[in-house]
Amino acid sequence: MILDHRKALVVYSGGQDSTTCLFWAKQHFDEVYALCFRYGQKHVIEVDMARSIAEKAGIPFEVKDVSFISQLSSGCSLTDSNVPMDKEPPTLSSSSPDGRITPPNTFVPGRNLFFLSIAAVYAREHGIMNLVTGVSQTDYSGYPDCRDSFIRSLNVSLNLAMDEQFVIHTPLMWIDKAETWKLADDLGVFDIVRNETLTCYNGIKGDGCGECPACKLRRQGLETYLKIRKS
Repeated sequence: MILDHRKALVVYSGGQDSTTCLFWAKQHFDEVYALCFRYGQKHVIEVDMARSIAEKAGIPFEVKDVSFISQLSSGCSLTDSNVPMDKEPPTLSSSSPDGRITPPNTFVPGRNLFFLSIAAVYAREHGIMNLVTGVSQTDYSGYPDCRDSFIRSLNVSLNLAMDEQFVIHTPLMWIDKAETWKLADDLGVFDIVRNETLTCYNGIKGDGCGECPACKLRRQGLETYLKIRKS
């Protein structure tokens, strides 16, 4: 299968970041596809949100069940109802002796590794060269698999593993949440991202619960951007 540089596959959750990336991809590639995952997340309603937005955008959408991810490790509040969710992002005071920041318990070990690896196999079978993901090192919440170094390393590994030339695109890697809101606005999808996406870990659409880490980060970025837009 020859990979087509005009095609892109978006790893799509239906949240603010991946939805912004979905429409970014529509602007940059001739054909865009969306791949969503069920991984045992409590807020699985995000899959329905993702499907709805993709259908409205005219983008082919598919869901893969990878529930095994949540069974590989314990202590994650996104997949285990018995674990109280960390409400604040990690700080230097929560770092380990070697200086690394301990990820919050909303971190799902291996999630982006599995998502992008599966996406690459899917892309290969469909002749798609470009993979798009909404990870960001600027607002990475302490998740090590959102860092640029990981994405670059994985890109090389996937190409070696399948003898292909995939390109992983990370439009949000070096921008913060306020700039992500601006990008959505520039793409003409500000209202869609604000009202129809699901970022909330508690499964509440739009502005969300306001209490979980994802909602706090999203709201802070929105408030900052709205002040800039009014000025």
